[in-house]
Formats: sequence, C-alpha cells, structure tokens
Amino acid sequence: MYYSDETVEQVRSSNDIVDVISEYAGLKKSGNSYKCCCPFHTEKTPSFTVSREKQMYHCFGCGVGGNVFTFVMKYENFTFPEAIQYLAKRAGITLPEKDMTEEEKKKQSWKAMLYEVNKSAAAYFHYLLTKTERGKLGYDYYRKRGFTDETINKFGLGYADIYKDDLYKYLKSKGYSDELMRAAGLVLFDEKKGPQDRFWNRVMVPITDINGKIIAFGGRVLGDALPKYINTSETEIFLKGRNLFAMNIARHSRRKGVILCEGYMDVIAMHQAGYDNAVASLGTAFTPGQAGLIKRYTTDVYLAYDSDGAGMAATMKAISILRSLDMSQKIISLKPHKDPDEFIKNEGLEAYDERVRDALNGRLFEINVISGNYNLNDPEDKTAFMKAAGRLLAGIEDSTERSNYIDTVSSKYFLNKQELAKIVTEVGMSGLAEESLADRMDFRSREVPNQPAERPVQERPGQVEKKKENPAEENEKYLLTLMVNNQYLFDKLAKVISEKDFTEDIISGVAKQIFDQYREKGEVVPATILNSFDDTESQEKVSEIFTKELEFDTTPSVMEKVLTDLIIKIKMDNIDKELKKSGNVSQIELARKKNELKKIKITL
Repeated sequence: MYYSDETVEQVRSSNDIVDVISEYAGLKKSGNSYKCCCPFHTEKTPSFTVSREKQMYHCFGCGVGGNVFTFVMKYENFTFPEAIQYLAKRAGITLPEKDMTEEEKKKQSWKAMLYEVNKSAAAYFHYLLTKTERGKLGYDYYRKRGFTDETINKFGLGYADIYKDDLYKYLKSKGYSDELMRAAGLVLFDEKKGPQDRFWNRVMVPITDINGKIIAFGGRVLGDALPKYINTSETEIFLKGRNLFAMNIARHSRRKGVILCEGYMDVIAMHQAGYDNAVASLGTAFTPGQAGLIKRYTTDVYLAYDSDGAGMAATMKAISILRSLDMSQKIISLKPHKDPDEFIKNEGLEAYDERVRDALNGRLFEINVISGNYNLNDPEDKTAFMKAAGRLLAGIEDSTERSNYIDTVSSKYFLNKQELAKIVTEVGMSGLAEESLADRMDFRSREVPNQPAERPVQERPGQVEKKKENPAEENEKYLLTLMVNNQYLFDKLAKVISEKDFTEDIISGVAKQIFDQYREKGEVVPATILNSFDDTESQEKVSEIFTKELEFDTTPSVMEKVLTDLIIKIKMDNIDKELKKSGNVSQIELARKKNELKKIKITL
C-alpha cells in the first residue's frame, strides 16, 4: 500500500512517540528525554531513550532505534503500510485508498495464507474431536477436566490424531503447499522421514491474536510422553512474547483488570467459571511485551500462578515487569491448591471470588515471601528482616505511599515503626533500594543471597553482536549529533563544514538530507528524515545520531574546543582517504593541506 509523503507525515506527527511507546513500556522522565528498560532485549539498567522533541527512540544497549513507525513495526511485527494503518486508526485519521505494489500484495497474500492454513488446521482438529470416533479419546479428556460442550466449542478445542502425517495429508488435499505448512509451523520436513505433523496424539488448543485470528496451537499429550505441552514455534504471524492466550476475549470483559495464569487449561477453566478476564503466556516466561499488550486495555493485573516453587519465581518476575511499566500487581493466593482450576473445583467459585477480593499487592507479597526466611522471634533474624524489607520499601518513590507501607509492614510484623523508617531512609540515601526480589531469590532453594547478584544481559534469539566502532564514522556521527542538537551551528559553521565533508557509508546520505532540510526549512526534523531509510541497520544508525546524549558541558568555550577537534579530525581523515584513492596526490600538497587544517579554530 503506497501512501504519499504528506500522508505519512500527517500520521507520524499525529502520534506522539512518547505517548505511543508509553502504551507498551513504562517510560520515566530523565532530563530532556524519557527512559526505560528496552522492550526488545533483557536489561536491568535502562538504556532505551525516547525523545519527544525529536520524535525518535534509541537503545544504547542493543542498538535498536527509529521513529514511531519503526517502533510499531518492530514491536507488532507489522509491515510499513500496516504500521501506518494502525497509527492512523489510533489518531482517528482516514487514509486514502491506494493500490498496493506487487511486492506488498505478495506479502499481504502470504500472511493471509498463513492465517488461512491455521484456520483450516483448527477446523480439522475440532472436527476430529467432536465428530469422529478417533477423537473420542481427546473429547473424553476434556470432559474429564470438566469442560462443557459449550466451552469446547467456544475455544475451538480439538484433537490431533495418532498418525504422524494425518494433518499433512488433510492440508495437502485442500491444496496447501509444503512451503506454507512449514512456514506456519504445522508440519516438519525431514529428508529421510518425510513430512511429519508437529502435533499428533494430543488435545489441541488454538491460539489467537488480539483480533481473534488463529496464529498458532498448543497441544497437550495424551499419555505420559514428554514434553507434556508443546506450542507452535515462532512464525511470521506468531511471536510468543507479544501474544497472550485469550486476550482477544479478556479485553472485552466487564470484570476489573486481567488475571494472569500460567497455562491455557487454567484460562479455559476460569472462563467457564465466569472469569472471562483470564489470560496466559504461551510457553514462555511472562515478558514486557505481553505486559505492554495488557496495558493497552488495563493497568490492573491479578497474578494467579501455580503455588509451587516455579510458580512463585514466575510471580516475582512478573511483579518486577509490571512494576516497571507502572501497572498494579495483585497476587491471588491459591493455597493449599496448586492452580486456579484445582482451587475452583475443590473450593468453589465463591471461595475463589473471596481470594480475588483479598489479593495481596505486589510489594506486600514480596515482603511476605521474604518473611518466611527469617525467625521473627530471634532478634538477629528480625533485624535482618527489617533491613531486607527496608530495601524493598526504599524503592517506593512517592513519600506518602512509602509512609503508608511503613505503617502497614511495621504493624503486620510487629516492627518498630521509627526504626523501620530510619532503615528505609538510610537505604534510599545509599542508593541500595531494590525494585524487586525477582533476581535475588531462588524459590526452589528458598535461599536469599546477602547481595543482589548481577546477571549477564540476555540477548534476543539470533541477535547479532554490535559491530566494532569505526573512529572516522564515530567522529562524523558525533558532529552531526552536535549540530542537530544545537541547530544554530549550521549557520555558524557554514564556511567551515558542509555535507560533502561527511563521507562515511550511510552518514554521507544522512548528512545530505540534514543539510538540505535545514537549508529548505530552517530546521531539522529528525523523525521525517528516518522515513527515507528502509533497512533496520540504517534506521538504527540514524536514530543513534539523533538521540545520542552529549557527554560534555555545552558551554561555548567547551563547545568550541570539541567542534574544532572534530572538524579537524574529519577533514584529516578525508585527506587520507583521498590519498588512498589516488596515488597521484603530491605528498607535499597533502602536508600543506594538513598544516592548513591545524589552523582551524571554531569561535561561537
């Protein structure tokens, strides 16, 4: 779908990047920009920076960056036209109807076919479960779990036959290609064994996106084989960390907030019991991306993870993620039962309603968890507990809220309020306040380390390591950063530097656009320049130029020295490049040019 530059700019300027990214991540003001932990890789120290003035973002940890279109494309796995359509709808803009290019038609058609083959597979699984004798094994399993026919039909539950190529033969008979079945993650192809269904001898649960389109499947084995549960591997339309099971239903629920469970069987049971606001992650730990999806519809989240050690660890991690996005966390106690399904079956819906009403907020839950590691009748243990609780409470920024927590904790655990308050103050002033215990506790061993342990940053699957820096390129990027951040420099440096001095790879193209835009409009609008770069690597380099924070005091005297040094280095590098290209350049002439450069002195 082609849209004019004017339409693209209208959509971009109508969607403030800080407002858009705030719907996905917990941005916090930091100087002239906003920061948070990167939504595209795991990190503890925020390095993801968003500039409202420049309408751009950049992560100085993993290197991603761009404008509002780039963010939505990367986060939602959208094409550029899809990102425009999504943001236009968000801003209430009616887009003109335009014809698609052949390439766009192919991409859209391919995605449509992926949705279609998943839909066909789901229909076949459901047919086997509900209409055939072969599926009775699966049907009996669901009925034994207490699922009604209405629930089975509502979620489109199904059954994958015992034959390893049953689905393949069915889809082949419907005209679907091997390439499509492989791309959808439904069939595996082996040179020796031939095509084999990914799912066989399992009860099947279709997984849908936020709009209700089937994008993947979850399958539970019938019998004792392992693994008990498997999901579709990630595909072009299925990103595990960006989707939640049953979120398409939960977003329309009239119940308050969302209840986050561990598995889709728990969610189905809760929906049948009337809790249609229950959702679950999809075979992975809860992610910031999933939290961001929930945040579009509510900031209230109830956690109903299993009550075992693994469930406890998952709860603590989820609390940390939700808190970082400024979302409330309430923990539903399921003890003495393992999961919501077991609780409701044994205690009934009224008892579960009561547990939801009495759900403990995240901070108090964390303190309650660590209290179990101390003997509060022992003076030394009690002191250690107070210090541990103090580290948690010191992380509360609002002074009134912090004071209320101190009241509640000191009262509940019979602690001296003044001493606890003193500890909280001392910890806060020393900078040791902790936002979460998720990375400090091993809930399987139930041990609490004395100091928080640092973990290495986990890279995204397949993420390429950042390339080594090129000094010449870094100098050119830094000078452009200075000029874009201080646009009066374009006039001040007009006789000394021009776009022709920027010769490094992509930087030369960026510089030309920047100088052209300044000459035409009298200002540089970074976010519009980024639209002309299609590939991810280019966008990330450009975004770094525009969002890089200056590392020195920008007073005139300091700025003059920095500019002088940069300009001399850049021009010197260009002379050396000229020498390498042409061996006919006189060494004497080269030396003369370099001596002339040394005389440059920038004055502001």
